[in-house]
This record gives sequence, C-alpha cells and structure tokens, in this order.
Amino acid sequence: MRAIVKLYSNKSGEINRFLEHFYEKSSSNIDNIEDDLLWQKEYENPIEIADIISALIENQEDYKINMWISLDKNMLINVTHNNADDVIRYLYERYPY
Repeated sequence: MRAIVKLYSNKSGEINRFLEHFYEKSSSNIDNIEDDLLWQKEYENPIEIADIISALIENQEDYKINMWISLDKNMLINVTHNNADDVIRYLYERYPY
C-alpha cells in the first residue's frame, strides 16, 4: 500500500495557497486537486511525507488546514502540532531505507 496524505480546509483556496508555497509553483501545475477544500496525494516512499508535514506545521499560523496521513489500509492519523515530531520519527523508524 502507498502512503497517503490528505489535506482538508474549511476556507476556500487555502489548500491551493499552501501547495503553491510548498511546491513553489502555480496551482494549475499541482496534481490531484479534487476541489479547493480537499487534496490527496499518494507516495511510493512514505519518508517523502515528512517534508510536507514539516512545511505545514512550520506554517500552521498562516494556513487553516488539517492534515491526515494513512500508512496502513483503513487507518488515518491526524497530524497536529503536538504529534508532528513523533509522526516524523515514526516514519524514519518504520521505513529506514
């Protein structure tokens, strides 16, 4: 199973603003935007999730976005300011390659 990141927001355009900042490009070039309140991306290498977790947590004052990740089928983890470091550590422990 691939690792999944889901971003949710109640504020229209908020996810697009964050992704443009994170990817440093126009939202027209960002894949997988279902609507402007939900974004989902699958990752072959779960370690890649650490970058987007860090970016969102470091900029949480600027964006009203909730992040959920899935590493196992039917299991979602809400990533918050309080658990982000633990989640990132877990990623590196579980996927040391």
